Amino acid sequence: MTGTPGPRPPRVLLLGAAELGREVVAGFTRLGAHVIAVDGHADAPALQVAGESAVVALTDSDALTAAIERFRPDCVVSATDAVAADALAAAEAGSATVVPSARRARLSLDREGMRRLAADELGLPTAPFWFAGSVEELQSVALHAGYPMVVKPLIAVPGAGQSVLLRDDDVAPAWEAAVSAGGRFAHRRVLAESVVDIDHEVTLLAVRSGDAGAPQFCEPIGHRHVDGVLECWQPQQLTPVALDSARSIAARIVNAFGGRGVFGVELLVRGDEVYFSDVTALPHDSALVTARTQRLSVFDLQARAALGLPVDTIMISPGAAEVTYQPPAGADLAPRIGAALRTPESDVLVFPAPTATPGPSRTRFGVALATAPDVQQARERARQASAALRGDDA
Repeated sequence: MTGTPGPRPPRVLLLGAAELGREVVAGFTRLGAHVIAVDGHADAPALQVAGESAVVALTDSDALTAAIERFRPDCVVSATDAVAADALAAAEAGSATVVPSARRARLSLDREGMRRLAADELGLPTAPFWFAGSVEELQSVALHAGYPMVVKPLIAVPGAGQSVLLRDDDVAPAWEAAVSAGGRFAHRRVLAESVVDIDHEVTLLAVRSGDAGAPQFCEPIGHRHVDGVLECWQPQQLTPVALDSARSIAARIVNAFGGRGVFGVELLVRGDEVYFSDVTALPHDSALVTARTQRLSVFDLQARAALGLPVDTIMISPGAAEVTYQPPAGADLAPRIGAALRTPESDVLVFPAPTATPGPSRTRFGVALATAPDVQQARERARQASAALRGDDA
C-alpha cells in the first residue's frame, strides 16, 4: 500500500560549506529543510552532512547561476562573502529568497561603500575615517590625522589584515598587510581610522525574520583579541543609554539592507557613546558564544530567520568562549579535550582540518565554551578550558 506523500520540505541552497557552514546545515536540518550545500572544494566539511552537495566556483557568476537554476531552491543562503553577487541578484529577481539580500552581498565586498552608507546616508556615528589607494596616500592621511591610527583592508574577515600605526615606519607594512588580506578579492585601497578611546568592543546580533520589520536583538557580546585568541562573552553590560543607542544604530543599518537573516553589528562603546564599526550578515566567531548562552544559537537563529519562522533571542545563562586559530603541535587531541572538559560547565568545539582556500578566511582550530552564574566566572572557566585544549600546560 502506498502512503500519502508528506509535505514538501523547504529547499535551501547553502553557498559556502566550511566549518561554520556545517553548523548552519545542522540548524536547517533540525527544522526539516532539505539542504543542498555548495562549495568550491570537494572536501569542505558541510558537503558531508547536507542532503545534497555540489562543487561549484562560487565567485563564477555563470556557474553559480547554473547551480541555482539546477537545484531550484526556495531559499539561497550565503555562508561566505566570496560569492558572485550578480548570481544572487538574479535569484532574488526570481522566486527564491536570498539571505542575506543581494544588496548586502555586494556591500560585503565593498567596505568603502558600507562605511559611506553608514556615515553619509544614514548618519551613524563612526570614528573619523579616510580611504587611501596607495602607500603615499596612506602616509598623507597619517600625517593629516596623526597617530595612532588603525588600518583595515576593504575586504577581509573581521580582524584580518588589520594594523595599528604608531609611527611613519608602520605605514608601508600596514599597507601590505591590508591589501593582501582579501585573497582574490583584495583591493588596492584601505580604510584608515583614528583610534577612539573605548571601553568595549561589542557585537550586537540583530535578527530579521519574515515580514516582521523591526529586528530582534540578542544580549550584547563583548570580545577582544589577545595573542592570537579571540575571547568573547555574553552579556556585555552597557549603560541604558549606550544600549538604546546600540540598538538604534543596529536597527538603522539592518533595515537599510532589508531581507532576512542574522546580522552582526560591530560597535565601539565608550560610556554612553556608541560608534558604528562594521556589520556582517554571516555567523562570525564572536557569535559562537551563543552556542551555550542562548536558547537558540546563532546558527539556529539564522535557519529560522532564513525560513521566515518565529525566533526568540532569549539568553539562558551568562557565558564565555575562546576561539583558537592555529592548531597546536604535539600530542594527541583526545587527552586535551578530556582536560578541557574537566572545567565546570565547559564544552568544546573542534573543527576539521581546513582546506587551503584563497580569499578572506582564517584557520579555526577549536572553541572552548563555558557558562557560569556571572560573566567573570564564565570567562575564567573558558580561559582554563581553552588553555587545556591547546595543551598550554603540557
